[in-house]
Amino acid sequence: MERKLQVTSDGSHTIAIPDMNVTYHSRHGAIQESMHVFIQAGWEALLEGYKVKGEAEPECINILEMGFGTGLNALLTLQHSKGRKVYYESLERYPLSATMAGSLNYAALLNDSTLEGPFATMHSCAWDEPVGITQGFTLFKSSSSLLSFQSEKKFHLIYFDAFAPNAQPELWTPGVFTNLFNHLLAGGILVTYCSKGDVRRALLAAGFKVEKIPGPPGKREMLRARKSVD
Repeated sequence: MERKLQVTSDGSHTIAIPDMNVTYHSRHGAIQESMHVFIQAGWEALLEGYKVKGEAEPECINILEMGFGTGLNALLTLQHSKGRKVYYESLERYPLSATMAGSLNYAALLNDSTLEGPFATMHSCAWDEPVGITQGFTLFKSSSSLLSFQSEKKFHLIYFDAFAPNAQPELWTPGVFTNLFNHLLAGGILVTYCSKGDVRRALLAAGFKVEKIPGPPGKREMLRARKSVD
């Protein structure tokens, strides 16, 4: 697949695949989108939930991502983990080349030089085994398909960042979401940029409680789904 580096409206990079007519991130701003959908609506909502309920945060927060792509969601999660212990598992069948990964400008735009080394390691480290990116952040890049995904781990948070349903319809089905529901801990959250009615119904069919919330720049709505405690 041919891939092209593109600059989005907030100055951050995305990757385009012309043959599939898709991009890895929103043209309205890659960092803006990931911050809104995955950090604010996912990571921060999860932590706020513990605070509101008066519960202690888990000793280690387990995150599952579909898919790794540019590594932006992992990088932002590392930046916002603030010393928390995180296990981050990410599925990706078609990783970026070292050259293209090295061209991404996220660490520079985030104005944090301490992210440069970890971001490079995220892309260069081994696949299908856990790797310590920092003292508290463990990354497991999995080359397996979401369609056959199985894990002994249970997750607190799922970043569902697959290509849109018109490009990869097989990944947005009740069967896929049921598998993810079964891998999610009670009280856990799944977030996705997509707000299509078919996706919402597939999440509901899998057992999630689903809410539409405001989307990132350029998108009116997104979905946040929860696994009920009871």
